[in-house]
Amino acid sequence: MLAILRNSWALFLGIGLLMIGNSMQGTLLGLRGGLEGFNPTVMGAVMAAYFVGFLGGSWMTPGLIRRVGHVRVFAALASLISAAFIIYAVFVHPVAWALMRLIVGFGFSGVYVVAESWVNNASDNEHRGQALSAYMIVQMVGIVVGQAMINLSNPGGYDLFILMSVLVSVSFAPILLSAAPAPVAGSSERMSFGELFKSSPLGCVGSMLLGAIFSALFGMAVIYADALDFSIEATSAFVSSIYIGGLLMQYPIGWISDRMDRRRVIMAITTLGVGACVLGIVGVGYTPLLFAAAFVLGGVANPLYSLLIAHTNDFLPAEKMASASSGLVFLNGLGAMFGPITVGYMMGVFGPNGFFLFNAILCAAIAFYAAYRMTKRSAVGAEETGSYIAVPARSLVAAEVAAEMYSEETIEMQTDETAKP
Repeated sequence: MLAILRNSWALFLGIGLLMIGNSMQGTLLGLRGGLEGFNPTVMGAVMAAYFVGFLGGSWMTPGLIRRVGHVRVFAALASLISAAFIIYAVFVHPVAWALMRLIVGFGFSGVYVVAESWVNNASDNEHRGQALSAYMIVQMVGIVVGQAMINLSNPGGYDLFILMSVLVSVSFAPILLSAAPAPVAGSSERMSFGELFKSSPLGCVGSMLLGAIFSALFGMAVIYADALDFSIEATSAFVSSIYIGGLLMQYPIGWISDRMDRRRVIMAITTLGVGACVLGIVGVGYTPLLFAAAFVLGGVANPLYSLLIAHTNDFLPAEKMASASSGLVFLNGLGAMFGPITVGYMMGVFGPNGFFLFNAILCAAIAFYAAYRMTKRSAVGAEETGSYIAVPARSLVAAEVAAEMYSEETIEMQTDETAKP
């Protein structure tokens, strides 16, 4: 791991700066929206615009890269993001913010593809898993640092918006000036959604519902905290607890999933997520319980994404795994479009508890569907499955790289089995 960071520190520094800026924007808009008197329903629509843009960008960016190359796409999209961050402070209006969030979501989807392609290109097959792990850790650390930086100034002013823009602008330098060569533009085969659903109904349904959970957590957590009149410090700590939980619970859950039916693990952790949401609802007047609920819910949601990809790959031939991962990423993004809007509406009806109520319903739906699927198909033996690989949420390149690693491991196991006398 240290060797990966030492050899690719410039790439990871640039990615870290990008994540700090992106982490700051959601929380800052939520806080500023509260100061401006925007209600949760309106802010839900604003937050959802990011995921609409992200979904569109993830679909269009590969074509842009094939036409003009990684460097030009990265520079153009990152420039748009930097400009949008400044416009947030200039035009303080929900419609303007929603439009900028759309642009920022589109931009970040492309920036992530380029940055992740560079990370993948800079590592060999032997160290690709470590590179993915390092990338994920840098992402999480950047997000937590971004939450801490919200406390540097008053969200009612211009300073934090300018700081976000500067961070994204500065992030260009280490990535574009890195000694690592630019990746070669490629294309991946698309797998039809009908074929994907037939191969793994739980993977498809779970990915879409999880997308809504992700966007609700990472788009509306700050709106929830603001509705409870949290201080700026408490709000940033509450949001950070979601990401810290995701980082710390990723690997224990992955270790368990390699040793038993992944559907049982999916059912167990989503049931745990329901419990965390209930804790958040009953503990609405007691801050430590809310922080604990956020920590556990974040710790459930982040590993669940990688778990669903691994479960889907358990039922696919090696040559289909990368294209299946692309389909799951798209379904996850599709679900993400509706999370903030629905949570905003539910908070308008049920008050702040609508936040945890929404997540409880979706976690319960995934748990029940996982239990149902266990009655329809027998489990794949643990010795016949590949290893769990942690993948950042909605990451197209990382998901496809993980699938390729998984397929290589599957082929090796099949070869070893055939070679036995």
